[in-house]
Amino acid sequence: MTTSTPLLLVDGHNLLYRAWYGFPARIQARSAPRDLTGVFGFAALLRKAHLAHASGSEIFVVFDAENGSAARADEDAAYKAHRPAPEPGLIESLADIRRVLDLASVRWIEQDGCEGDDVIATLTATARTEDRAVDIMSVDKDFYQLLADPRVRVLNTMLAESRRLIDGDAVHACFQVTADQWPDYRALTGDESDNIAGIRGIGPTTAARLLASGRRLEHIPHQQIRPAWRAQWDDAVRWREMIRLDSKVELPEGLLTGQPTVAMPRVAELLEILDLW
Repeated sequence: MTTSTPLLLVDGHNLLYRAWYGFPARIQARSAPRDLTGVFGFAALLRKAHLAHASGSEIFVVFDAENGSAARADEDAAYKAHRPAPEPGLIESLADIRRVLDLASVRWIEQDGCEGDDVIATLTATARTEDRAVDIMSVDKDFYQLLADPRVRVLNTMLAESRRLIDGDAVHACFQVTADQWPDYRALTGDESDNIAGIRGIGPTTAARLLASGRRLEHIPHQQIRPAWRAQWDDAVRWREMIRLDSKVELPEGLLTGQPTVAMPRVAELLEILDLW
């Protein structure tokens, strides 16, 4: 397939959590006691992003598999272990969200055994071999490591409109490291969302200084590594490998069509057709 159609990859679980917790009041069905905040919010945020930022793009939504974190948790039992159990109804919203996506002709995948981040990294790599521009809709900074390619950006619609599209230059301006260095940087500073501790005593400024001139962990001069840090250095190398995204996940063929996704109907119409109201 050869196409110039831009691609919008959507971090499905990330968007679901935004929808579930981001509305000032719960959205209830009219006909029965059913919380529709997850499905309504997800579809509304996706529709708005499509209209505002991705008109003419192909949209593809990626969800985490239930067992997707297992491989990284095997490397470090603390990985995501601090996260509380989802509130009742949150994960259950996924079934209706998928029905809405199908009705709106938005394609999606949940690949068994895979975190959605790795599937997105793989689809990004596939699209780039076809010279397609790729935007990744997520607030997860792990995707910054994919921004070494100038035609890949992160779309964070929680930011002010002028800052919503993040590229490699923006990452460097903010953190003083390149997109390629992001896993090294996060291994040093930690990632609270994934329960990766980072090295005690190393904050953003120190990490950027250690990684100056494009260094990786193994290139940092020995004399710059304090004894207290050295005791955790093997952990940092292991954390870096956990943070790195796998861009070679085995996926079904033909996931991407190369065709622009049609504009989504209003969310109320979709829910009406599916008898969710």
